[in-house]
Amino acid sequence: MAKTGGGRCAGKLALVTGAAQGLGRAHAKLLARQGARVLCTDINSDGAEATAAEIVEEMGAGHAFGIGHDVTSPDDWERAVDAAREEIGGLNVLVNNAGIGVGGNIETCTFEDWKRCFSVNVDSIFHGCQKALPLMREHAPGSIINISSIAGLIASDTMPAYNSSKAAVWMLSKSIALHCAKKNMDIRCNSIHPTFVDTPILDGTARNHNIDKDVLLEKLARQIPLRKVGEPDDIANAVVYLASDESKFMTGAELKLDGGISAM
Repeated sequence: MAKTGGGRCAGKLALVTGAAQGLGRAHAKLLARQGARVLCTDINSDGAEATAAEIVEEMGAGHAFGIGHDVTSPDDWERAVDAAREEIGGLNVLVNNAGIGVGGNIETCTFEDWKRCFSVNVDSIFHGCQKALPLMREHAPGSIINISSIAGLIASDTMPAYNSSKAAVWMLSKSIALHCAKKNMDIRCNSIHPTFVDTPILDGTARNHNIDKDVLLEKLARQIPLRKVGEPDDIANAVVYLASDESKFMTGAELKLDGGISAM
């Protein structure tokens, strides 16, 4: 039996992309613990369903569902929005979390990698907001939460595609926020900008550089004023805040969760 009661997101209907692992998984689970019903989506359908199953095991039937979802596909976005309507009863929180990193400097990054990075990180948000807003209007007030990166505000010589795509997420979020406000939709849009977070992405980074994961974490922590790498719930807590009515006067803003990097 589903648990009932309050929570900071009680009554919210949330769709979280990239929910199979890492940040997306943390967002989905914490939103559910705070009272939201959650549709977990990911191109890894088994992973999305596994996240939903963990939520159901903890919170009870009806709290979460999982589906396969290619965020670069407008048709898949239509199916995801339809699933939100059918499975969780509507939509008023959209967490655009799915994203990829692409390496290579301006001379070595291929145009194919550049386009793939923008397709997953930026085009997905364009398609998602365009397809989701009609349903979100029906269930306002609403909140769109776009996961950018501190790399969208501070550049590196080794990742022009990633820097540029995450900067685009930052500005796109502001444009969406102003559009929704102008149209009196009662739908807010904000971006979140994390620094390094201990997720499976760092496992792959350690393997690619042939170093121990703990050594990598220590190396990354030295670049952060707080001298530690973030944890997934550090970012998920911000998602809960932006999803909740606690942030009802916040739109077109960016939350920097970077351990102080941008203050230097």
